[in-house]
Amino acid sequence: MTPELLMPAGDMEKLKTAFQYGADAVYAGVPMFSLRAREQMFNIQSVKEAVEYTKSLGKKIYLTVNIFPHNYKLPALKNALKPLAELKPDAFIMADPGVIMLSKEIAPEIPIHLSVQANNVNWASAKFWHKQGIERVILSREISLGEIKGIHEMNPNLELEFFVHGSICMAYSGRCLLSNYFSYRDANQGTCSHSCRWEYKVYKAESKNEVTPEDAGNRGYKQLDGDYYLEEITRPGEFMNIDEDEHGSYIMNSRDNCLIEYLKELKDAGVCSFKVEGRNKTIFYVATVAKTYRRAIDDMEAGKPFNPDDIKELAKTSNRGFIPGFLMANPREKAQEYEKNYSHQTHEFIGVVRAIHEREIKGRGHQKLFEIEVKGRADAPEKCELISPTQSTEFTAKKFLTLEGEELPTIHPGQKDHVLLELPEETPVGAMIRKERRQ
Repeated sequence: MTPELLMPAGDMEKLKTAFQYGADAVYAGVPMFSLRAREQMFNIQSVKEAVEYTKSLGKKIYLTVNIFPHNYKLPALKNALKPLAELKPDAFIMADPGVIMLSKEIAPEIPIHLSVQANNVNWASAKFWHKQGIERVILSREISLGEIKGIHEMNPNLELEFFVHGSICMAYSGRCLLSNYFSYRDANQGTCSHSCRWEYKVYKAESKNEVTPEDAGNRGYKQLDGDYYLEEITRPGEFMNIDEDEHGSYIMNSRDNCLIEYLKELKDAGVCSFKVEGRNKTIFYVATVAKTYRRAIDDMEAGKPFNPDDIKELAKTSNRGFIPGFLMANPREKAQEYEKNYSHQTHEFIGVVRAIHEREIKGRGHQKLFEIEVKGRADAPEKCELISPTQSTEFTAKKFLTLEGEELPTIHPGQKDHVLLELPEETPVGAMIRKERRQ
């Protein structure tokens, strides 16, 4: 059976984009009960719309209810489970044993997938959850290919899902208190502030070029009483004693997971669903990643070898540099981006096609023009690339026009939200325009 391509859906637009560009299924959540609570644009009514739209396509949608709730959240959660179940999603994604118990009592007809937050890393744990009625386990990112195979061999009737692309948490798949410590936003309640990716400075006490304990005291800072100290850039003077070497500016900043060249190995190991992280990413990210993995999966099923250009394609959208996670070995020092917390993205998102017009343009006659929602800056003439679910085409954007037909030398967000552009005749609504990023 062909593995499922499971994409994130942070809102209705991202959901539709995911399906247009090749997803078999999406996962979405509602605020309060999802571990991406701050990024979710869904409520019960829009989730209903999302489920109905997904079903109309013959696709699948899984709803995330994967927080670890404190007592005060349980009444609201219990009240929400029944109306969520009445929408008939294909599964709930859950992590907390108590929430799973409540779901079994309130909505026993809805299958449950065990969230990655449960940190399932061995076959015995997987067997335990299967006996509790869990139909699918989303395995921890921190395990190897051999371990995945071993879990499948001991649980041949249990579905296994695995993250193949996206951010990697510096803790055990979200079991982290940094955000709560620094900004009072609890990652386990869905409000992570991603403190591990903030910019930090590392000081050595005896260095002549850095702050010494004496300097710190003179400047009113806390006394430094060790060898190395960590200072978050927006909290000057708040030093934390650490043990780190000279490459410590971003000691917790993980590179991104990318397993596109290992899809066959994952399928052979027993994975039935390839999951992509990124509910708070852009529609450009969703489109690029979905299209690339769709092609890679189809190539795999057709017996074609892995195409290295797929990695180049993925690098055109948001990323911190790619590693294969823990799949083949412990990445050790390769897991972190030490130099800077920046994107390795090679291309910029310029716009998305929203409508197609047959227009009479003054001095140019009758033309087919494409209405673009502007997402980035471009200067005419500009070499660009058009991507759609079926093609990628390079072209030159010779002229941008306002909706009234006036020519614009430059476009950027905040100037004109929508402009007109000539594009190839077969370009569909939802196609996207990007250009190479200036380094």
